[in-house]
Amino acid sequence: MPDPAFGLDFGTTNSAIARVRPGEAPELAHFGSDQGPTATFRSVLYFDEEEGGPEARVRAGPTAIEGYLDSEEKDGRLVQSLKSFLASRLFSATNVFGRTWRLEDLIGALVGPLRREAESIYGEPVVRAVVGRPVHFVNADGPEAETLAIARLTASLHNAGFREVTFEYEPVGAAYHYERGLERDELILIADFGGGTSDFSLLRVGPSHAEAGRRAESILGHDGVGVAGDAFDGAIVRNLVSPRLGLGAQFVSQFGRTLPVPSWLYSHLERWHHVSFLKSRKTMQLLLDLRREAEEPEKLDALIRLVEEDLGFLLYRATERAKRELSEAEATTFRLEHEGLRIEGEVTRAEFEGWIAGELSAIEGCLDRILGGAGLSERDVDRVFLTGGSSFVPAVRRIFERRFGAERLRTGAELTSVASGLALRAAELGAG
Repeated sequence: MPDPAFGLDFGTTNSAIARVRPGEAPELAHFGSDQGPTATFRSVLYFDEEEGGPEARVRAGPTAIEGYLDSEEKDGRLVQSLKSFLASRLFSATNVFGRTWRLEDLIGALVGPLRREAESIYGEPVVRAVVGRPVHFVNADGPEAETLAIARLTASLHNAGFREVTFEYEPVGAAYHYERGLERDELILIADFGGGTSDFSLLRVGPSHAEAGRRAESILGHDGVGVAGDAFDGAIVRNLVSPRLGLGAQFVSQFGRTLPVPSWLYSHLERWHHVSFLKSRKTMQLLLDLRREAEEPEKLDALIRLVEEDLGFLLYRATERAKRELSEAEATTFRLEHEGLRIEGEVTRAEFEGWIAGELSAIEGCLDRILGGAGLSERDVDRVFLTGGSSFVPAVRRIFERRFGAERLRTGAELTSVASGLALRAAELGAG
């Protein structure tokens, strides 16, 4: 009897793993959290410095978030979006409490606990898997960068305890999930919106294409763009939050000149896990100096408080909440409150959509490329399967409704479809 097959979706924001036993449906691993079992494992690390030395405890996934929230002083360090650095030669390692961590070590420390917990859940070794990859990695500017990303990811997974990995495009994984149960063939466009990338695959699925040996000829094209949920979050922070923390405000220099508060400080806020990077002695002194000479010191006070207490995750959570509410209503109130710190502002869906107009254009341009490359038009596509967290954003969905018609759109298992499909792909490879 064939061995069970495993699929791993290592995501920028969330990860998931699934198992397929012969003749059975995919079974997602559910991880413990303070809010109950969850099929997603947050792609985050939390380093908590121990007293008496430079070593630090490192927690991964749900326990990382719990450790951060339980820490009254917020003296630890949160690390997230590691996947987005895989193709960048500018980031190879970082220092955490006196220890140098390579990128491959960090990802290994994140995926390792996920793998071990999955072993405990399934009651058997999890050392081989089909692992998802984006069509184009974030910051990959050519084939060499893509090769670097795959080499780093492979080393990271080996560090996590996987002995054998096979890579598959993430939207292809979602296609396997969608295909299960189809009674007739379809030409389908998969649109997978993750945290760091939006990926597209155009392929034929269904009973005849599921036969062994038919997969390669059924795939008509892949494309992707480094724009997704993180960029949408960044737009909310840039346009709504940062102005309330001093972006665009002015200060009087020691030479009597009126100057704007440096904008580079606020770029770190757009990636919430970068907030801790501002917590250096040099930057904190700069913030205190700016606050002393600022025309609106109360805004700098709020920024200093946010950085000193390392409230990046709370900023992210408030941003995610606002984005989610804008998917359900025409307006909402952004609100971040923490022990006297209060950041609040109204935002409408129309304003948000204006802020992300460039990202929406990039997504639509990618859609044009994949259809044009395959020599197809919208009318040739039978179904469009939207998956990933940002598929809930109404402006994203409208692109596909306008071009394909709402009746051809399908959704479901937005955060786990890729993992389930990758496990099905692993089972197919094992059977072959």
